[in-house]
Amino acid sequence: MITDHGQGEGGAVSGDDQRDYDGYARLGLDRTGQAEAFDAIGDRYDEAFPHKEGQLDSGAWLARTLPPGSRVLDLGCGTGIPTARQLAEAGHDVVGVDISSGMLALARANVPGAHFVEADLATLRDGRLGSFDGVAAFFTLLMLPRPEIPHALRMLHGLLRPGGLLALSMVEADVDDFSMPFLGHSIRVSGYLRDELRQVVCEAGFEVAGESSPAYAPASTDVPPEIQLFFNLRRA
Repeated sequence: MITDHGQGEGGAVSGDDQRDYDGYARLGLDRTGQAEAFDAIGDRYDEAFPHKEGQLDSGAWLARTLPPGSRVLDLGCGTGIPTARQLAEAGHDVVGVDISSGMLALARANVPGAHFVEADLATLRDGRLGSFDGVAAFFTLLMLPRPEIPHALRMLHGLLRPGGLLALSMVEADVDDFSMPFLGHSIRVSGYLRDELRQVVCEAGFEVAGESSPAYAPASTDVPPEIQLFFNLRRA
């Protein structure tokens, strides 16, 4: 069972943030194709992306910087590997959220000590899961159209308790809702150049505590290396 923790200051999305996202949501959010793609991909995702040093480093920052036993949201948790497992093994109370039921089935088997919820991130704006000390959003917001990303960041700001931490990553690319092949399926992705992303997160109310930009080449040899942006953020 997911319980509601601390709905006070910083506990749930503020009224302004909720109305802000609601205004965007009325435009229509249809991620059916995204969910179906990841349901079909399953554990092939971990096979295609076996080395996740940047994600592990940023997850380790989150795990060690938070107080012991912190409540942490793993947004877009996928199979639970490596982040939900990393945070749970560090002794934190982990709630994983994903839109893919297939990925969540794997996550529940991989990280039995965490709680997992099937939901679209936009539905979290009502504060249904309570407040958090930290959030991990690794390659999650890149699945959104660009105009939605600032709304999502402001929502996460509202879900975090004062001084809460956000570990965020995206791929550096100047694209908006771009359709691309991915492990035999089609997904839509967006991205920013690093200076733009830095501006967007600061405008959403975060301070940058650290950042890195490693190059990453998937196991598939037909995909060129990409630059990944990892931002360690604190709720201002």
